[in-house]
Amino acid sequence: MKIGILTLPLHTNYGGILQAYALQTVLERMGHEVHVIEKEKRPLSINKYKMPLTYGKRIAKNLMGKKVPIFYEQKYNREQPIIRQYTDQFIEKYIHLIKYKEFSDIKESEYDAIVVGSDQVWRPKYFGINQIEQAYLRFAENWNIKRMAYAASFGTDEWEYTTKQTSICGELLKRFDAVSVREDSGVKLCKEHFGVEAKHVLDPTMLLNKEDYIKLFEANKTPKSQGNLLCYFLDETNEKKELIKRIAEEKGLIPFNVKSKSDDINSPISERVQPPLEQWLRGFYDAEFVVTDSFHACVFSILFNKPFIVYGNRKRGLSRFESLLNIFGLKNLLIANISEYQNINKPTWKVVNEILDNHRKHAFAFLSKYN
Repeated sequence: MKIGILTLPLHTNYGGILQAYALQTVLERMGHEVHVIEKEKRPLSINKYKMPLTYGKRIAKNLMGKKVPIFYEQKYNREQPIIRQYTDQFIEKYIHLIKYKEFSDIKESEYDAIVVGSDQVWRPKYFGINQIEQAYLRFAENWNIKRMAYAASFGTDEWEYTTKQTSICGELLKRFDAVSVREDSGVKLCKEHFGVEAKHVLDPTMLLNKEDYIKLFEANKTPKSQGNLLCYFLDETNEKKELIKRIAEEKGLIPFNVKSKSDDINSPISERVQPPLEQWLRGFYDAEFVVTDSFHACVFSILFNKPFIVYGNRKRGLSRFESLLNIFGLKNLLIANISEYQNINKPTWKVVNEILDNHRKHAFAFLSKYN
């Protein structure tokens, strides 16, 4: 079959790119022709009627001592290709991407089936407040194709849809041939708000073996990491820095990270370039311990059988972490503050791997049944 994967736009997010790569790879190994569907990214711009007010506010903030780029949009559009140069290289090399100006430009004849997922594709603020219906295939509502959701995620256990969105998306979801979600809380949300039964399945990155990922950084001849304590934080705080220091001293490890040195748009562009995705993967291979606040860093710690601790971020949503860790009996590895950290024992990887193999079988059976 010709299958399209609809997910969040791919940019510098390592986990987001790898979940698309993994699902694409799994479906291809099942014998399908697969492409990832993406709406073309438009350059940032300001409505010309709002320019005077917008620029005026930014000038005022600078006069007050707040460093804000007055021509933010121009700066962003100019610098993004540099910041994402390495992740774009991975996408161009490994992801079979087809871009459309609008979802309405997609033709029914191009696909026999469309799979929605994974990642937080059903979270309005990520997919687009005014676009979320398209994540339920609004553009294809009258098409004669197969529709599936694989490991789609709401990203939270709280309901973020308006009444109108709930009604429209619920009706669209009822037309799907199969629905699966990434978190157990997603099963509950689908039932309560859409009246749809959903299955709980693994994130697609977990359907591949660690050897599949090792091949990626070996093919790229990625250099060895400069340490053995992988510290990957999306949101850095002083308390997280203190946690890193504590673990490093306690275990006699050398901290290292794989991300841009800064996310501040006022920092030099050289400090904001996102490192190659292959280097991020190599980090898990080289690490003896991982400390993180990232969902997919937890996933790859499990895949590479590396002991880890995850610092939960309630603002980004905890249900993803709780659901993942509960599957493997690792809930004790989730902490909310440094006072909860203890010198943990290594997980029993034999048991973890047996659980992973069992869940993989269920995931492959789900995909095979409807494709």
